[in-house]
Amino acid sequence: MKVLVIGLGGVTNGGKTTLAEKLKKMLPNCDIISQDDFFKPESEVETDERGFKLYDVLDALYMDEMVKSIRNWMKSPASSGVVTEELQNTCDNLKNTENVYILIVEGFLLYNYEPLNELWNRRYFLTLPYEECKRRRSTRVYQPADTPGYFDGHVWPMYLRYKNELEENASNIVYLDGTKSQEELLSCVYSDIIQELKKLRE
Repeated sequence: MKVLVIGLGGVTNGGKTTLAEKLKKMLPNCDIISQDDFFKPESEVETDERGFKLYDVLDALYMDEMVKSIRNWMKSPASSGVVTEELQNTCDNLKNTENVYILIVEGFLLYNYEPLNELWNRRYFLTLPYEECKRRRSTRVYQPADTPGYFDGHVWPMYLRYKNELEENASNIVYLDGTKSQEELLSCVYSDIIQELKKLRE
């Protein structure tokens, strides 16, 4: 039994969750772990001097729990409740992949935490220009809600900081343009993962 761990990281509102869900429908034995499920409760998240809750930093997340969840999945993916139903588009590409299990981990801060970096087979990073990201973010409802100035004062600067850190330290990351259509992004990542599956089978 083989496992393939795929990171789908990048900017807030870049389309990570949508892409992960669509890939899950197309890939065999596929599961998703979402970083958003590991946020600390609001009471444990630090507030800065401007009154902003610092959600867009590693300290706002139970990262060790996240690593543990991924490792547990890797140990026994078959018992994780992955449904091995017939895929919508079973094609020659996917024959003989019954014994390969795929985990897609999606989140905004995946590649800046060292213990996670030992686990990836493939890493993708969605980007968006500032204006488009701000526009999309303004249409979403968050719990707790974004306070005025939060995007410019905290969210975007933290994204840039972590992205710069990533570019300095990490290799083998596939950057994806989040302004492209969902179909284009899906097609690109899907065909790339199929190549990885073929390598695993060889």
